[in-house]
Amino acid sequence: MAMEFPAVQLMRERYRLTGRLLELKSTCSRHSDLEGRKQPLRAAPTPHGVQKTKPTAPRPSNRARPGAAPGPGCSLAALWQLRALYRGPRPGPCLRQPEGPLPRGRASRPGQRRARLSRERGRPWPSSRRGLPPPSPAMEPGGRRRQRPRGPRQEAADYYRGHRVPERMEEALNALFPQRPADLYGELANYFSKFSKAPVICRLVGRKVLDGVGQPTLEVEIYCTVKNYEKRICSTVMSSHSQIPENALCETTEADEKERNDAVNTAVEWVNESLNTMLRDLKPTDQCKVDKMLGEYFTKKAEEKKEIQKQEEEEEAAATLALTSSTPSATALPGKKKAAKPGKKVAAAERMIPPAEPVEAVLCGSSAIGGTSLAIAKAGATISHIPLYLHIALLKCNQDSPKEITLPLPMVTLLNCEKFSPAKLKLVKEVMLIPPVQLSRKQGIERVLDIQKEMMRLLEPPGKASSPQLADGKKGRARNTGKKAPPQVLKRMSHLGCLIMECDNLEQPLLLMQTACNNIGLELGTDIYLAINCAAHELMDYVKGKYEILTGTFKSPDEMVDMYVELINKFPFIIALIDPLRKEDRQQWNNICCALGSKCYLIAEDAATYISKLKIDQSINIPTCSGVVLKYINQTKVSDLIELTGLLDGQRHITILGSPDGESSDDSLVDLAVGLGARFIKLGGLSRGERVTKYNRLLAIEEELAKNRTLREANLEFIAFAEESPPEKQLSDVPPPPKQDSLPPQLPQPALQVRSLPAQLPENSTLT
Repeated sequence: MAMEFPAVQLMRERYRLTGRLLELKSTCSRHSDLEGRKQPLRAAPTPHGVQKTKPTAPRPSNRARPGAAPGPGCSLAALWQLRALYRGPRPGPCLRQPEGPLPRGRASRPGQRRARLSRERGRPWPSSRRGLPPPSPAMEPGGRRRQRPRGPRQEAADYYRGHRVPERMEEALNALFPQRPADLYGELANYFSKFSKAPVICRLVGRKVLDGVGQPTLEVEIYCTVKNYEKRICSTVMSSHSQIPENALCETTEADEKERNDAVNTAVEWVNESLNTMLRDLKPTDQCKVDKMLGEYFTKKAEEKKEIQKQEEEEEAAATLALTSSTPSATALPGKKKAAKPGKKVAAAERMIPPAEPVEAVLCGSSAIGGTSLAIAKAGATISHIPLYLHIALLKCNQDSPKEITLPLPMVTLLNCEKFSPAKLKLVKEVMLIPPVQLSRKQGIERVLDIQKEMMRLLEPPGKASSPQLADGKKGRARNTGKKAPPQVLKRMSHLGCLIMECDNLEQPLLLMQTACNNIGLELGTDIYLAINCAAHELMDYVKGKYEILTGTFKSPDEMVDMYVELINKFPFIIALIDPLRKEDRQQWNNICCALGSKCYLIAEDAATYISKLKIDQSINIPTCSGVVLKYINQTKVSDLIELTGLLDGQRHITILGSPDGESSDDSLVDLAVGLGARFIKLGGLSRGERVTKYNRLLAIEEELAKNRTLREANLEFIAFAEESPPEKQLSDVPPPPKQDSLPPQLPQPALQVRSLPAQLPENSTLT
């Protein structure tokens, strides 16, 4: 059928109605004449004769039924309705198209007849005439029926039907009517939001910000297309990590700051340019795909860096070769002197210990990988309307929701003993408190705060104390003559959020902690536990091949094992030792685990700094230990943490998530620890906003899990390494303890005495 426009169809309909109206008018007029002619004349008898009467008026006919065509007795109102229909609305885009061919009536025949006569006479039928143009042929030349044109109204109807809008609208109205919500349109929006498309990443923004210690770091923001609008979903701030020691030279510190600035600027450039283009239109809930792309991008950048370094080395070698060929005699003498200079003692000392492993080079800008991966994880949790820890747990359990979740025990740093302070003690870096598992996390942190307040009271300078024993009188001075003053506390807080103090021996901070607990009615080993971060990798003197635990006091790796055994036997409330040895002393790690593995946790932190070096052929490249401390830094991805914690769980290792030195206010580390099922979390002290924020987040998660009844109580189970390798065979290789002459001089008795101290050590003890 030929295509007809809506205006043409409307004109055709009006023409038909006009003919119908004229027909009805003529029918009504004829009917009125007939009724008037058929009306009989009645003569009423009167006393005076017969009188002629007027014809009676015809009875009014009944009203036409709805939907029936007007008959001969139609009223004037029906005619006016036909007239209004004839004067219908002008054609528009939403005018309904009549279905099927136009019906043939008597009124349409005159127009068709005139159109046919015009065609026969060879004159076109003008559109300005009263009739309608002739209808187009319904068949195409090939014999196929010509399709009727689709107007805007029909296209809109097909579009909405294709997306099942009428059906879902009916379902929504039927579902919400019994509820009668106060915010009807809000409920309709919520109902239809589940049918909307999943949000996709539209933009990544990298920004240079400052961390908790004022160092530059990276912030990554995620923008997604949500319901056809661009929306900011979340952001994350990476924690900075530096391996520059505290006593580094000014030149080294300045070089590190310059390198850090360059790394952050490169990371910002990666995020705003390459990663922004690469991750566009991806779903933030597809964490594995995003992390895979990030890993491939990092590998590509690392290979490019290696090629550049290789070219630079070749250029330097060529320049050195040219210089050597020009001056051969000048370089011959230093070689001879260098070969004859080293002595036998130094060489023997160097052969006693394995050399330190080279520090893994950090690719400039690698923090963009870790920051983007964590930001994508937070965006996925936000879009899924679940907390981040549950999102991480679902990723680890392959989308199987865990029935119960265990919160990690906090390792709260209370004291920080500076290794490079004027004091003698160098072995202890941090003294941490671990609440018992019977207490909630809120009760445990409150108990730690009570101990911290008592510690601050004990460490107040003597001039500020109100005790009568510290009076200026002669009796007071005589009474305090034979007692040693408490350890000196510096009037500043550490970047770890704890007090800084200087100690002269290893027992001093432990006895001070024991005294503070006894003063408030707590018992170490029952009501609270201790953990010590030794950081032994910072104590090795590679010239002598020994650890400098005190100023001028050195011990070999085997002597360190004996010292730790005696320390745990004397202070059994110590349940964790972090980095008691270097990661290169693997034999000593094996010995100390066999000796103390069933009494305390032996944790490696420095060995687990770089997660990329831990995964080698589905095994853990760490020494024998109870667990490792994982840090989310540099190119670490969320998928790497999930994979590594799975390997650690399978090899009976505990996982501790630790915060780096340069911490930020981002509390995502707590959600990672909870979602990954870590046994402990190491966040620093209960001071400084960036650290307290994480403790507050831990308490909020505990409250939420307790409300949902999905909180499971933690446990403290030590690993008995002696089952796999008997301690007799392992400890037989340990050399006998050195003679009494080689021991350090005996230190004076500590000032703070506690009643519940265990028996004194034997005379030949190596504990200092």
